[in-house]
Amino acid sequence: MSMKRIAIISVHGCPVIQAGLKDAGGMNIYVLETARALSERGVQVDIFTRHHDPLDPMIVHMTPGARAIHLPAGPPSTDKAGAFDLLPEFTRQVLSFATTWGVDYDLVVSHYWLSGLVGIELGKEWNVPHSTSFHTLAAVKQQALPGEGEHPERHRSELEIARSADQLVVWTDHECRIVTCQYGAPPERVAVIPPGVDGERFAPNCQSGARAELGLNGEKVLLYVGRLERLKGIDTLFKAVAQLDHSDGLKLYVAGGSRGTPGMRRLLCLARDLGIRHKVKFLGSIPQDRLNTYYNASDICVLPSYYESFGFAALEAAACAKPVVASRVGGLTTIVNDGVTGFLVNRRCPGPFVERLELLLNNEKLREEMGSAAWHHAQTLTWEATADRLLHAYSDLVSQREGAKPGVGAGLQPVT
Repeated sequence: MSMKRIAIISVHGCPVIQAGLKDAGGMNIYVLETARALSERGVQVDIFTRHHDPLDPMIVHMTPGARAIHLPAGPPSTDKAGAFDLLPEFTRQVLSFATTWGVDYDLVVSHYWLSGLVGIELGKEWNVPHSTSFHTLAAVKQQALPGEGEHPERHRSELEIARSADQLVVWTDHECRIVTCQYGAPPERVAVIPPGVDGERFAPNCQSGARAELGLNGEKVLLYVGRLERLKGIDTLFKAVAQLDHSDGLKLYVAGGSRGTPGMRRLLCLARDLGIRHKVKFLGSIPQDRLNTYYNASDICVLPSYYESFGFAALEAAACAKPVVASRVGGLTTIVNDGVTGFLVNRRCPGPFVERLELLLNNEKLREEMGSAAWHHAQTLTWEATADRLLHAYSDLVSQREGAKPGVGAGLQPVT
């Protein structure tokens, strides 16, 4: 018996939602890109997610071998904070879909703790192994930004998932140490497989052309890409911009979020209070196929996060040959080579960011050298490499469950 079909559980992270909107970010990109890459290697992939809009079609075919399946479980408007109570119904919907459509799965893959709880139950029902990825962890977020509210069941659930899953896929050695030392995951069940970047979509391009397209006239441009959450440290970035010397010839582009949301309103007020409202342009969420223009038009990408499990924006900027100034936290330390491809800042206060940004803004040659080094580093992190390593890890997991020797009569095979 060989594995032919994977069920991916992403309760709140629909892969066809535009990243940058509320509750949609790096995880959505990861689920989408890995599903596409695995399907291109002959694996049938079904991604189960809650319907997020009454007009959602039940099935969205993303590639010939990968589809997103929207299942009803509670009101579509329910966000991830309210999704916990809907997990039993969502699990029943997945089981019903598999029975109705006559589909058998050889592996369950879950993303985020909500999905991990569903993955545990599906693995038991189908008697198949369960591989999980957390993306973020409650204990780490609380350490990074004390006082941030979390679901009361999250930490306990993450402990249960870490100790019961047949496999944990983490993105960095730092995350590996956390899940083994703090969460009790057996080390032999943990696989470190970093995500990648689409090198065709995100690539260096003519800066003057990109600037002309965006209507820029010689200003220096800082770019932030991500959700508008406090955990992302945008307050620190705004305060740093207020202290920069380039008062007249500087723009900060903020890509992410939706107009009219509490996060956007709060940041608009902060920008006005700091006297930088005229320097900050809120772009809202930008489609992936348009982001390349903004990266290429910018001079520096800035990510002042309190914590990042990986940091897709840093890697996308690097692929566009842009230096990145970021907090020395989580996965950002694997993307930004301090002093080579950009700068890592130890303290989450404006001063150190001001120093690094001033240094880069005043030195075009340094920006070019760091951007070139960043591009070379980004070439080592591709979705193709990620998919190949996932394929190998999943194949070994299924082989072990089947009682076969890894690599002998097992592995992910095309559907015939």
